[in-house]
Amino acid sequence: MKTREYMLGNVAIARGLLEGGVQVIAGYPGTPSSEIIDTLASREDRDYHIEWSVNEKVAMEVAVGAAWTGVRSVVTMKHVGLNVAADPFMTLAYAGTKGGLIAIVADDPSCHSSQNEQDTRRYAQFALVPCFDPSTPQEAKDMLPYAFEFSEKFEIPVIFRPTTRISHGKSDIELGEIPVEKAAPHFEKLLDRWVMLPKNARPRHTHILSIQQPMEDALAESPWNSLELKSGARLGVIGAGIASVYAKEALQELELEASFLKIGTYPVPRKLILELLSTVDTVLIFEELEPIVEEQVRILAQEAGLEVAVLGKEGGFVSREGELDVNAFLDALKKAFDLDIEPDSGKIPLELAPRPPALCAGCSHRATFYSMKKVFGKDAIYPSDIGCYTLGIQSGTVETTLCMGSSISIASGLYHAGEKRPICCSIGDSTFFHTGMNSLLNAVFNKANITVTILDNRITAMTGHQPNPGVGFTVTGEPTVEVSLSELCKAMGAGFVTVVDPYRLEETQEAFKAAKDFEGTAVVIAKQPCVISGKRAGVRKVPYIVDPETCEGCKQCVKFGCPAIEFDEENKCAVITAICSGCGVCMQICRFEAIKEVKR
Repeated sequence: MKTREYMLGNVAIARGLLEGGVQVIAGYPGTPSSEIIDTLASREDRDYHIEWSVNEKVAMEVAVGAAWTGVRSVVTMKHVGLNVAADPFMTLAYAGTKGGLIAIVADDPSCHSSQNEQDTRRYAQFALVPCFDPSTPQEAKDMLPYAFEFSEKFEIPVIFRPTTRISHGKSDIELGEIPVEKAAPHFEKLLDRWVMLPKNARPRHTHILSIQQPMEDALAESPWNSLELKSGARLGVIGAGIASVYAKEALQELELEASFLKIGTYPVPRKLILELLSTVDTVLIFEELEPIVEEQVRILAQEAGLEVAVLGKEGGFVSREGELDVNAFLDALKKAFDLDIEPDSGKIPLELAPRPPALCAGCSHRATFYSMKKVFGKDAIYPSDIGCYTLGIQSGTVETTLCMGSSISIASGLYHAGEKRPICCSIGDSTFFHTGMNSLLNAVFNKANITVTILDNRITAMTGHQPNPGVGFTVTGEPTVEVSLSELCKAMGAGFVTVVDPYRLEETQEAFKAAKDFEGTAVVIAKQPCVISGKRAGVRKVPYIVDPETCEGCKQCVKFGCPAIEFDEENKCAVITAICSGCGVCMQICRFEAIKEVKR
């Protein structure tokens, strides 16, 4: 009897890696992929190496080194992380692998937690490598052992592309066996493959082109692509990845006679596509984000001389933005064939109160931004970065956010363009280790007169509280070196470096004043542990209350923006709620000394 467990998609993916015999796992946290490594790191029976690397490029290279010894490795990231890792990945496609190597790149249609919704399948096309596109958490788990075997058969890295709904969906998962025997590592010195000089790269390009058709043939025979031809049906539907589940559900709901092709791998199965096209008059293609399958279908139809109407994103039948669902497919059918279909949301109408995202009650970033704004003023320019501190936009201190590590470089560009206003940028500790170090080094080297604020909350907070090189422990909780941000910045040549406790407003504002007056690149490190991490660790600070007799109703504490502070309109008095974390910043802001510690 098969064992089944109810699992989060990412937990199922972690299980699939174990069933595939993975031996080295590296990655950088990024929603929606983070739980994969968190799950594997929490196992007590680990017989594999696992790490949070400092960025995706480094993680990719760690996985490559392992795969070149013949063992199975995986690198995890979110879609924008592949932009960082693209440099080694594109050349790795030429060099190839020995052990299986899977790059798990989680896409985020609708930008639930991302700055764009790029389609990783484009990278697979670009690099000429296979891509696996699971339609359910169960299929995601089952695909991974196959993907390892496929990678080893063709000695090529493969991309595995779950989306947010796969990674964060839950399902009943049928488990397989975890192998006991694993490969013994042995690095073979294949200089013509591992050393990508031009004379070696040229023939490797020829090689990767030569295996495209064999890979496509093998994938067409895999269980991840399937064709159901309905006798007499003149409509064909092609569904890709998770969108195939929505399309199939809608067809069953409508009891519509249509031939159906499910695609879960790339290169696309051209023979199956041509078989479908030869039996229908119209084909509707349903895929999330880019029209990758659609483009291939149009090319194949034209090459084969088939007069088939190809409907999809071109013509606006299917959206090129955001997530799809059953109703999106019903809408596509309605537009395409003028059918009398009324999509049913299946939801009870509710009027939800707007709840914009906000920094946590007592978050030290809010205090840092408050002091920053006090010193630099409204006229200053505030480039920022990727992290929970991006919510500082509500404080008026986040005016640019492009990509990981960009805030310091953008601040440098603003200065060198001749901008005369003060420039104070912000970046988190993990983001600084990720790609901010290069930017700071560049700013110092090229004499940018800017202030860099490193928001050191002692953890990688936004993606789930993963460790980074500044915290002193690894993903498995083992003690390791705790890198000093201040010493690192000094070693890079920053002429002004100071560390402050942002909860001490006067001290922090004095530091910002000194940094603003400094000629050159100045660094202020605002160091205070994340309040959520503190609560989890059992740290409890004394909360605060407002004395209604003393409060003048000026609302200065309310304007600070802490969720724990509200205003009682009836009594014209501020109120501090039970979610107060006891940071004490509001007490320092109050001009009337109306805020006091709760007496024990």
